[in-house]
Amino acid sequence: MTELPKNLTILPEMEVGIPASADLLSHVLAQIRLTGDRVYSCSLEPAGRLELEAGAAHVCLVMAGTLSVEGSERGPSIIDTGDLVMLPHGAGALRLAAAGAGATLVLCRFRFETDSLRGMVSALPDCIHIRHAEGAGWLEGIVHFLMIEAGDIQPGAALMVSRLIDLVVIRTLRTWVHQGPASGWLGGLSDARIASALKAIHERPTERWSIDTLAGRAGMSRSNFCERFTALVGRPPLRYQNEWRLTLARDLLAKGNVRVSEIGFIVGYESEAAFSRAYKALFGHPPRAEYKPRKDTARPAS
Repeated sequence: MTELPKNLTILPEMEVGIPASADLLSHVLAQIRLTGDRVYSCSLEPAGRLELEAGAAHVCLVMAGTLSVEGSERGPSIIDTGDLVMLPHGAGALRLAAAGAGATLVLCRFRFETDSLRGMVSALPDCIHIRHAEGAGWLEGIVHFLMIEAGDIQPGAALMVSRLIDLVVIRTLRTWVHQGPASGWLGGLSDARIASALKAIHERPTERWSIDTLAGRAGMSRSNFCERFTALVGRPPLRYQNEWRLTLARDLLAKGNVRVSEIGFIVGYESEAAFSRAYKALFGHPPRAEYKPRKDTARPAS
């Protein structure tokens, strides 16, 4: 039987600079920074459509009635009273409208910060649905405090709202992972053994990991580890490590404070040519196409 990690927390071996509480979800989310800036409520008439600001991610909580979501890659959904739906990439092509007699909603608006790891954010689906029964232990309490702070004009209210939205997003992801439909780095969280190997890759992406070493960390045989990792994460272990290294490189390129010729070495490639080939194979263009030098960086790109 697959063992689920309690609260998705994998206690790592004690290593210098790594606290024992640094589980994989915390490790990744620390690099996917977001800012929540608004909480508000609205009511929709029967068949009324919910219009959301383009480019902003949202969490929608249905306080009364039902909400219909169409256009999702996972198919249409009905969000019942007490349910939550998170739209990590914004509404996009999704169509959200009141079903039946109408709906009353509480909405949280947030944005992923520009220095967040884009590869991690893009791995999230367009729509995450948490049913009331799955979030009943925490949704009511968080919504209660959200609404209090949303109407509070005291100093610090904006920061409180932002922190509460952080909690909503993290708890949503944690609850969703336990449901089992996730893939990519989120999919690996559903199995404590695979999460242990993923955590090692994330913490030390430049390590020359072997299948045998990663399987040993997971406490599994080589063949079982490869099969389980690929089934949950969607790609073999060493390919995942390579894509993770290139994802880190992509974000270094976007920040523009390190020369292109140095980034490949930073993420573990032995030559700039090997780095460039691997980068183009994954993203479809060479790394220099994404390099955006900072204005205060006087050094040339190469």
